[in-house]
Amino acid sequence: MIKKIKGKYVVLSEHTGRKFGTYNTKKEAEKRLRQIEFFKHLNASPTLQKRLKKKSLMKR
Repeated sequence: MIKKIKGKYVVLSEHTGRKFGTYNTKKEAEKRLRQIEFFKHLNASPTLQKRLKKKSLMKR
């Protein structure tokens, strides 16, 4: 979730309230949120893990 706090955009966990970063623009905050969602779902997708390993984007 993204909240605007004191003129900055903050990426927060919906469940724990943990902060994942503070950004000057909403666009930057949305980019970070997409990154978090990608890695959150990575473990659930063995096919995606295999493709990333082939491209050397993921540590082996």
